[in-house]
Amino acid sequence: MLINHRRIRKWHFLQLISMCCILSVLMVCWDHVDNHVVSHVKSYSYRYLINSYGFINKSLSVSQEDAARFSSFPYLFNQKDICKDKDVLLLLFVKSSPENFNRRQAIRSTWGNETYMRSELGVEVKVVFAMGVHKDNGFLQGDLRKESTSHGDLVQQDFLDTFHNLTVKLLLQFSWMHDNCAHAHFLMSADDDVFIHMPNLVRYLQDLKRQNVRNFWVGHVHRGAPPIRSKSSKYYMPFDMYQWSSYPDYTAGAGYVVSGDVAAKIYQATLSLNASMYIDDVFMGICAIVAGISPQEHVYFSGEGKTPYHRCIYEKMITSHGHENDIGYLWKAATDPQVKGTSSGVMGRLYCVAVKMMLLCKPYFSNTYSCTGAFT
Repeated sequence: MLINHRRIRKWHFLQLISMCCILSVLMVCWDHVDNHVVSHVKSYSYRYLINSYGFINKSLSVSQEDAARFSSFPYLFNQKDICKDKDVLLLLFVKSSPENFNRRQAIRSTWGNETYMRSELGVEVKVVFAMGVHKDNGFLQGDLRKESTSHGDLVQQDFLDTFHNLTVKLLLQFSWMHDNCAHAHFLMSADDDVFIHMPNLVRYLQDLKRQNVRNFWVGHVHRGAPPIRSKSSKYYMPFDMYQWSSYPDYTAGAGYVVSGDVAAKIYQATLSLNASMYIDDVFMGICAIVAGISPQEHVYFSGEGKTPYHRCIYEKMITSHGHENDIGYLWKAATDPQVKGTSSGVMGRLYCVAVKMMLLCKPYFSNTYSCTGAFT
């Protein structure tokens, strides 16, 4: 057999050039790649200690007097009687900011419409918007007063509404439920740019209520997440605030649900913890360790990403994150009666499995629904 030596030499030359390019990229990016990989491997290994033992609780424990200063802000708006004498299936706190008038109105007219849930779904769901005050307090407070009078669903305390006060907003939610709606079967916390498929969520919670489920905490679970030590990051965590190599398991703060008994345990945990930890979903994980609760993964609770638009997705979806201007469209599309029959029959099920595999089983991380959602 004749061998083309010129072609072989050319192929070897191309291999050499390719290897040089790859090595050059690795040399430039190695520090970042190495730190990222090592950080996650170390963190995921360390998480078993964090989740199983109480040393993290002891390091963040404070006296009740010190803990109280994080949640002792006076109420500017309160709706303390909205749960009174009602069998509330779900108390739904929407974390909003004072200036987000349009988002709140869009929620009231779609998935947060209590009249729709009462008449069409046959359940009592109370939707409350939790917030602090805007940095330019005097400019917005008059408009918020009118909004509160008109809708009766704003709960506001006198703290500055900023990213670094999200944990204060979490304390507000659990404290308010303890004082005013402790009999609610479930509590949900969600951002005001989240879409919630209320018919699917209500059916899910009704099944859980019939089972008398307890110790229940569900959402998009982060396991073994390492603290970010880069000062340029929004989520920078200084070592003196949190010294461990791994966060406890926690659910994404965009949207999660706990049973009423868990909400009571979390509230009790907040009474003895240092709430200067400003990443609220991580603080929730710390409270859960104190309470002896572990989060459960639900494939149709979104993480930080927006879920794909398709009828096969709508049929099972619970939450989707990152919606500011399309809630009206998505509500109409997702609750269309024809969606229910999309996966009916053998061919319908096969079609939806194929569609969801294409949309969810991608080779890169989209932080919405996992690939396993294609088969459930």
